[in-house]
Amino acid sequence: MLEVQNISKSFSGNNVPAVQDVTFRVAAGELLSLVGESGSGKTTLLRMIAGLEIPDRGLIRTNRGCLFGDKDWVVPEKRRIGLVFQGGALFPHMSVAQNLGYAMGQLPKSELQDRVEEYLKLVQLDGKFQRYPHELSGGERQRVALARALAAKPDIILLDEPYSNLDVALTADLREQVRAILHQKKITGVLVTHDPADARHFADRIAIMRKGVLVQLGLVEDVIDHPCDMYCSLLIRGR
Repeated sequence: MLEVQNISKSFSGNNVPAVQDVTFRVAAGELLSLVGESGSGKTTLLRMIAGLEIPDRGLIRTNRGCLFGDKDWVVPEKRRIGLVFQGGALFPHMSVAQNLGYAMGQLPKSELQDRVEEYLKLVQLDGKFQRYPHELSGGERQRVALARALAAKPDIILLDEPYSNLDVALTADLREQVRAILHQKKITGVLVTHDPADARHFADRIAIMRKGVLVQLGLVEDVIDHPCDMYCSLLIRGR
């Protein structure tokens, strides 16, 4: 479970808050898409959930407790939240196995190898544990990034524009794989994207951001069929 209450964030030099009084809740195992134009505040919101930005005010909570609010502050590495960035952000000097092993921490060698093979099989990359990031395709790098995030056994996965460097066909295929894996593992997922197709096909619900404000939140079909205004209609239908 992820709960965000009245989260706000401003940056010096900007008259308009990057995120303003955003509130929503994601149920355990649910997938949510945060969609909006560039500058809408969706990535800033994701970074606050991850602990990479400190909110000015508000509350962020999971079923494990409060991550931010009142006097609470949990550092990113203690939040049980996995991150998949645009481009994968793999360590280039490490092999695929070493990238996954880094996320798993200190494990006996035999157990570590078994776990690496388990997660590579999950993302359909069996046998590529000795490859380096530059030897993989864009789609393979993103799948390794997902496997690395899953290997840390998070409660929540955050995906920040993970398909933006991939072609349309590969994006559609990878998007379905990621959705299936998160549902299989019963992991809560939040996707940040500017692409309405990503938002529609990945999530159970969609949250639309505009100028730092959450303007509509609902089931995918409800948001598509009943957009709250012209902005939401054009954005979610990709017109």
